[in-house]
Order: sequence, then structure tokens, then C-alpha cells
Amino acid sequence: MSRIAEAFADGPAFVPYLAAGDPNYEASLSYVEALERGGADIIELGLPFSEPIAEGPTIQSAIVRALEAGMTPTRFFEFVEDLDVDVPLVCMTYYNLIYQFGEGEERGPAAFVRRAAEAGIEGFVVPDLPAEEAEPLREACDEYDCELVFIVAPTTKGERLERIMSQVSGYVYVQARLGTTGARTSLSDQTDTSLERIADWDVPKAVGFGISSGDHAQRVVEAGADGVIVGSALVDIVEQGVERGDPPVTVASRLEAKARELKEGALRGAASDQPHPERT
Repeated sequence: MSRIAEAFADGPAFVPYLAAGDPNYEASLSYVEALERGGADIIELGLPFSEPIAEGPTIQSAIVRALEAGMTPTRFFEFVEDLDVDVPLVCMTYYNLIYQFGEGEERGPAAFVRRAAEAGIEGFVVPDLPAEEAEPLREACDEYDCELVFIVAPTTKGERLERIMSQVSGYVYVQARLGTTGARTSLSDQTDTSLERIADWDVPKAVGFGISSGDHAQRVVEAGADGVIVGSALVDIVEQGVERGDPPVTVASRLEAKARELKEGALRGAASDQPHPERT
């Protein structure tokens, strides 16, 4: 069993996201490490790309800050190597960066996954990669013992869903609502339906898009999720720190507290007596 799979074995997994290098290299290292102290079971690290089509304004701004601070694929792998965390790390990025990585014959998915695995990455989320075109990356992940996570939207059905679920490993990223990423004050009523649609597949289901509080995390787990993915609510904290000129230690403390709130919410959801699709 991979370490990513193990993260879901003992209860709901909390999977936070931050853009690597936002707002700068050193501060970002401390922010990611704060997430682990707050209870992260897996951490998704965004490798910034200039055209992040799946992202809302909050994460787009984070990506811009990271790029302006000098984040590149090469620097990203150094960043991963410099992190002092013990939880599995998942790279979230876009396929152009993967396809263009390397030189000459040593170029493309195999080169990218090999270097990522050397640095300590254990899985990938690539929002713009259709399952129909994922074979080269899937093969590279198999070769280097990495997981390949796919996003399932509320509209994903039929043959497309079947193809995605035949390729996915580690966990499936269940998109809680249509649209781009972003923290919300309320949860989508599409979450239950999306989870029910993939309930028959034996892979952990982690719900993301719009989760911003411990209560949200609790309700998502009560609905049947095996984990919760949170990005924008955490990136908001980083952005507020930039706007206020707060020292990194203060921002890291806020991130740790928010992570703990979200993790505790997920645990409450697992302990709840509310009906659960897989328990009834």
C-alpha cells in the first residue's frame, strides 16, 4: 500500500493545498510545514503555471505571486527537497509543464515524474489532462511508484467516468461544484450526488472546491467522503498576510490553526451518527 493510500486508512484524510513559492520561497516552506503541524495527512503542492484554467481568482493570484518570486519546475523540485515534512506530497500542475520538462530524448512525462519522485513527490493532479490522453503520464507514474489523481466533476458520467476511474490511483478528487476553485460560505448540494455516482469504485474519494470551514469538512465526511481537500481558504490566509505585511511566523500560525479546524471537522464527520451512504 502506498503512503497516500495509507493516509486514508485510519479515518478521513485532510488534504490541504498551497502554491509552492507563494509569496516567496522561504515563507512558503514555513507555511507548508505549518499545515502538517495542523493535521494534514497529505499535502497538495501547486507547481505554478501561467494559465491555470481550473483555478479561481484566489489561487490565480497565489500562482502569480509565486511566479514573480521565481518559482519554476526546477526550483519546485528543490523546494520539495527542502521541506521538513513527513506526510505524502502531491504535485498539482498543468500538463504543458510536464510535457515540456527536460531536454532532448529525456523530455516529457517520464523525465518529469522521475525528477519529481527523486525530490519526494508521491502523486500528481493534472486538471487539464483528459483521461483519454493520460497513458504516457500513467505509465511514468507506474514506473516510479507514484499515484495519478483525477478530478471528477458533477457532470462527469458514462464512458468518461469509466475511463477516469480505470486510470485513477491514490484517491479521486471529487469536485463539489461546477466552476473554478474558491472558498465558499455554503456547500454545494451536488456533493452527495457526486459521491453516490462513484461509490462502487474501491478508491478513496476526497472532496474539494469550496470547503472553507470545519463545519464544511464535517458535512462532507458525513456525506460519505473519505477526505477533504482545501485550497482557497488557506491561500486566502497567505494573501491576507501579504496585504497586511504580516511576518511569516504569524501567517504560519494562522495556517496551522485553520488546518487544525478543518482536520477536526473531518474527524467530527467520521464520528457523527448522521446517515452515511456506505454505512446504511
